[in-house]
Amino acid sequence: MADLTHFDSRGQAHMVDVSEKPVTARIAVAEGFIRMTAQTLALITQGRAGKGDVLGIARVAGIMGAKKTAELIPLCHPLPITKVALDLVADDVLPGIRITATVKTGGQTGVEMEALTAVSTAALTVYDMVKAVQKDMEIGGIRLTLKDGGKSGRFENP
Repeated sequence: MADLTHFDSRGQAHMVDVSEKPVTARIAVAEGFIRMTAQTLALITQGRAGKGDVLGIARVAGIMGAKKTAELIPLCHPLPITKVALDLVADDVLPGIRITATVKTGGQTGVEMEALTAVSTAALTVYDMVKAVQKDMEIGGIRLTLKDGGKSGRFENP
């Protein structure tokens, strides 16, 4: 198992020093879903949710979540994010919404946490917007699917 970089030699948590790392182009892609009934999904896709455009607002929330990651995850570095894109796609088979976030930066550390936070925030926003009609929705499957850039190179999660 690789060394855990967020702990010092005494086992205490610390923020990793990235000051000597080169600035490189970095990208991360994460995915997840929110499962609901077909009736709740129809409310969303037909634009009948009482709070408004569920997917549009969740997309903006995901972007905001990526930008706020360093404020939410204690040891994350604040990063100059150059791109955040979210795809929220209705899936009748699930049934629910499949969420994919792509985050880019030119920096000294990766944007995996930002992509994961974007997906999580978007899913939570969907939940918030339709919880009045369904409280037992399930958020899940949140995982990193791609990471590229930096010393460790490319990682793809099938």
